[in-house]
Amino acid sequence: MTSKRQLQQTYSPIDNSVYVERALASSEDVNDTLQKAVVAQANWDHITLQERAAICHQMVDAFVANEDEIANELCWMMGRPIQYARGEVAGLAERARYMIDAADEALATIQLPEKTGLRRYIKREALGAVFVVAPWNYPYLTSINAIIPAIMAGNSVVLKHSAQTPLCAEQLFNAFQKAGLPDGVFQYLHLSHADTEAVIKDSRIDYVAFTGSVAGGTMVESASCGRFIGVGLELGGKDPAYVRADADIEHAVATCIDGAFFNSGQSCCAIERIYVDSRVFDEFVRKSVDLVKGYQLGRPDDANTTLGPVVKTSAADFVRSQVQDAISKGAIAHINTGDFLLDEVGTPYLAPQLLTNVNHQMRVMIEESFGPVVGIMKVESDEEAIWLMNDSEFGLTASVFTQDIDAAIAIGEQLETGTFFVNRCDYLDPALAWTGVKNSGRGCTLSTLGYEALTRPKSFHIKL
Repeated sequence: MTSKRQLQQTYSPIDNSVYVERALASSEDVNDTLQKAVVAQANWDHITLQERAAICHQMVDAFVANEDEIANELCWMMGRPIQYARGEVAGLAERARYMIDAADEALATIQLPEKTGLRRYIKREALGAVFVVAPWNYPYLTSINAIIPAIMAGNSVVLKHSAQTPLCAEQLFNAFQKAGLPDGVFQYLHLSHADTEAVIKDSRIDYVAFTGSVAGGTMVESASCGRFIGVGLELGGKDPAYVRADADIEHAVATCIDGAFFNSGQSCCAIERIYVDSRVFDEFVRKSVDLVKGYQLGRPDDANTTLGPVVKTSAADFVRSQVQDAISKGAIAHINTGDFLLDEVGTPYLAPQLLTNVNHQMRVMIEESFGPVVGIMKVESDEEAIWLMNDSEFGLTASVFTQDIDAAIAIGEQLETGTFFVNRCDYLDPALAWTGVKNSGRGCTLSTLGYEALTRPKSFHIKL
């Protein structure tokens, strides 16, 4: 554990300037924070659900009231175009309010049928202190998925946010303070990777909610091994879309391309590979290319920009290497990067790219890209599409575009995925469970089911 303060610097992808500097927590800071979380939770657990809900709703009010500052910070910390940055504020409000209102049902005592001479019921109890480790790409949406239900269920929360987006933790803390949340129920720590691991190992942490890479998830599982605590892992994706011959092509193109390139493709549930029926393949590709050519790559603080930089130069280098690998193996690149003036090797500014003549021997079709590139592959049948969609180490979401809803559902039943979409993609409905299979992780957030991992059942067996 760090004994003295070290400095953490956040470099903006806009111009590589240092946008934020924060001191990392010392071992004393960590100890004080965790001790405060334990003490605060014991008191918070006795607050009524209605009182918790009122405070959490007030937190959302305070957060939304500060949307302009939040949007500007997002733009500078992780490069989202300013015209879209406020959308995450609205998204947080939608998710948070749904989960607040769902708490009554999710936490209700289960009364069992009467049995002579007995009274039996099952209650859900708080776990204790919950450690939330959040990423930079959707820094508020990913973190709020665990924060609100954890607090509503009677837990305390310690948030460790990405070094790329440290101000997000502070914005949430300030909003909770304005709402009157008791001291210690929600706290944050700026931590190194080593100290994050140490916190996971600390006996005062009772649950870990992690969103990030497969490598990061492996670290979390290793650090928590032998502690017998719950761990929620929301990891990567290589999410597929399948466009059937009977699809509304205009809608499919608009939806898939937005799903692939919004936020510069930096979403765990972005569309990263598209399979199109051979009968409509040429039309789909032609219209997709026309749409992608219309993106405006630029500084995200420019109101006209529709495609900002990726988060850092190394991320851009990774996507470029995937594209080069695909082209070297026969893929066709449909976008002239020279048409995007800011595209430059050695910077995080990266032109969008659309590839055809791709296959699963190419890195771009099997590795998570997390950038503005998508491969489009021709298929001859539903069966071929299903096989290809399942041919992945990931399984977060999958989408089918068709006018035959029954056929789509039949396909969805055969897909190895956490969420199945028909005629849409890249969206989280807070009423539905958010979960993944294979290397996309384990556990569940959102919906009433999202409360289960953040509580423990306690059975009451009473002989009268």
